[in-house]
Amino acid sequence: MMRPIQKAILVGILTIVVYLSVVVATTPALEPLAAISAAFQLNSIVIFGMGIGIGLQIFLSEKSKLLGCKLSVKRKAFGGNSGSTAATSFFSFFSLVPLGCCGWWLYALSLLPSVVGTGVSAILIEHSQVLAYSGLAIIFGFAGLTALKLKKEQRLQNSLNLN
Repeated sequence: MMRPIQKAILVGILTIVVYLSVVVATTPALEPLAAISAAFQLNSIVIFGMGIGIGLQIFLSEKSKLLGCKLSVKRKAFGGNSGSTAATSFFSFFSLVPLGCCGWWLYALSLLPSVVGTGVSAILIEHSQVLAYSGLAIIFGFAGLTALKLKKEQRLQNSLNLN
């Protein structure tokens, strides 16, 4: 059985590997190392932020299981965290398109106006980096909420054990 820190590190690394795999898979115009290099140059904060944020959430979830805590919003937080991770990734890929990375995303961008309208599409593309950072804030926000709930549950358990 893996300890919480080991599992968190593994999942954090896997998050980064999956992100970079998508970059390589959707960038046939560049060599894999060039695509990865471009991704790190533009999105290193997002790449490492997602790995750390998801790893932190996994750590807290595993820690709560070890302590026998029943966090009532764990599923909601994990679902919200997954959604914000997907959104963060999606928006961060937009910034790579001008460099020749993630050519597949050009196709996605071309469909965007028919889905959400031209005005919304322009805003999403123009502010994609801010939206990616906002997604990171959500990821860390969920981790912070989970940490607070875990701390509260630990205090409750400690007070029950003292009585």
